[in-house]
Amino acid sequence: MLELLDPQLGDRVLDVGSGSGWTTALLGVLVGPNGHVTGVERHAKLIERARKSLSLARADNGDVDRVEIRTATAGVLGLPDEAPFDRILVSAGAEMLPRELVDQLAQGGVMVIPVQGEMLKVQRSNAEVDGVTITRHGRYRFVPLVRD
Repeated sequence: MLELLDPQLGDRVLDVGSGSGWTTALLGVLVGPNGHVTGVERHAKLIERARKSLSLARADNGDVDRVEIRTATAGVLGLPDEAPFDRILVSAGAEMLPRELVDQLAQGGVMVIPVQGEMLKVQRSNAEVDGVTITRHGRYRFVPLVRD
């Protein structure tokens, strides 16, 4: 998924369904000290564990200083008030491509998301509402993406 996402130095990244925070921390290293990664997660126990892990990682690697884990807001996907993001990684399976996450992509931004069991790479090609290019990258199983 990270290879498809292709995060670049300095990117602003949204990690939806950040779980243990492992991938969120890896993204922090990949975007470097000028980038920023925000993970959102629904489950309190995972959030607590991820924050502890990030705290320990900060002692070893300054690139995770600009990485944070937040509690997801019920009924809201992502962080629309903080958009746009250069990259969005979704680690939960959606039934359909969530328009509200596509809308949070910056122009030229990339989102990687499993939809109906298939990994999609969504690239926003321009500022138009439907200006996206979607490529398909195999079948996978994930926990479901939920809004509440």
